[in-house]
Order: sequence, then structure tokens, then C-alpha cells
Amino acid sequence: MFVPQNKGKIGFYACGPTVYDLIHIGNARVFVIFDCLRRFFEQVGYEVNFVQNFTDVDDKIITAANREGVSIREFTEPFRQAFMEDLTTLGIEPAEYYPRATEHINEMVALIETLLKKGVAYRSEDGSIYFKVSEFPRYGQLANLNVSEMRRGDRVANDSYEKEEIRDFALWKAWKPEDGAVFWETSLGKGRPGWHIECSAMSMKYLGRHFDIHTGGVDNIFPHHENEIAQIEDATGEQFVNSWMHCDFLLVND
Repeated sequence: MFVPQNKGKIGFYACGPTVYDLIHIGNARVFVIFDCLRRFFEQVGYEVNFVQNFTDVDDKIITAANREGVSIREFTEPFRQAFMEDLTTLGIEPAEYYPRATEHINEMVALIETLLKKGVAYRSEDGSIYFKVSEFPRYGQLANLNVSEMRRGDRVANDSYEKEEIRDFALWKAWKPEDGAVFWETSLGKGRPGWHIECSAMSMKYLGRHFDIHTGGVDNIFPHHENEIAQIEDATGEQFVNSWMHCDFLLVND
């Protein structure tokens, strides 16, 4: 039985697009389903606070922006605008907030600092910071993974990876020459956030340490949502989300 944290109100976070390309019909299906879920709760009388982010810094974006010789904001903005136009065309109700990852670096740094202080994160030789998966015993439950089969000692710097490549994952990536002008000077050093810490920090800012519904595509279950759970629950000592909902992409044959 679904019981919201606050009577009559629902905090709802949806993983939005990584704005390095136009969305396709399969992506659109996912966002339509999120909209239907939101409208259902509103129809039965709930006040819904709906937050959907933009991932506007990651490995793919940096590579593409550097290839075209533009800043990541210049590169991502046309895709962000096109996405908003697509939502309007599809009749999707606007979210209350559309946070961009690049505008929430301070929140990410603060969350990483908390994880460092708690001893569940560590700094590598190059200055990057990783989450210590062994410090979160429930890691893998959402995705039904056997953590004992993961290769101990392996670290993953990439934003995207396969099951068998994961052990510890990047929270903060130290600057390297191929990043070009994409970096922030912070208390953590010169660098940029990992993908997973972005949604953790943004969802906490707009919905608090614990909220009702977190949605995303099935491709986000692992590693993204699994890592979000580990980061926030180790940082706060509380359950992160009441309910998870994942949607398949629609595949269309030519």
C-alpha cells in the first residue's frame, strides 16, 4: 500500500535527459508514463511536487563539446530547449522544477564532503574521489546484484558501465587535460562531479532527505539508482525513497 510521507502531498523525482542529443520516441514514452503517473495522483487529490533534472555535464557531453570547440552550456542548451518543446508537443504537464546539474555543484560538493567525513568515500592517487561500495552492505538490492561477485579493488571512472566492471564508483573526477575547460575549483580540488552524485544532490535540495517516488528508465536501475541509494542513505542514515518506478523504452524497428 502506498502511503506518502506527508498527508495529501507527494514528492516525485524523475531522472531527466542527458542533453547531448535529441530524444527519440522510446525516450518520449518514458516521459509520457511519468506524466500519466503524476496526473493520476493529482486526479485523486494529491498535491504533487514534481522535479525532473537535466544532466548537462558528463563524459559524452564533454567529449562532444570539445570536439565542436564550444562550451558545455553552448553545446547542451539547444538539446535542452528541444526537449522542452517536445514535452509541450506531447502535452506533458510541466514540472515544478527543472534543475541543471551544472547549477548545483555546491550541493554535490557538500554531499561528497559528508561521505568523506563518514569514511565511506576516499581519494585516489589522481585526486578523484570514489564511493567505497564495501561500506554499504545493502548495495545491489534494487538491481538484484550479487555484490560478492564484483571484482574487488576495481574502480569505475566512466559515467556508464556494465555490471561486471563495477566496484567503487566516482563521486568527483579530478581534472585531466582531455576535459579541457570543463572543471570547477572547489574544496575537493579542480574537477567535476560524477553522474550519480548529481541526481542525489538535486533530489535532496528540492524534495528533502526522504521523499515518495523516484522514477527512471530501466537502464537507470544499475548503476545510477543503485548508486544514488548508497550515496544518500550512507550520508543521511535514512531510507532514501518510498517507491521506485522504472519504465522500459519503446523499441521501434525500421
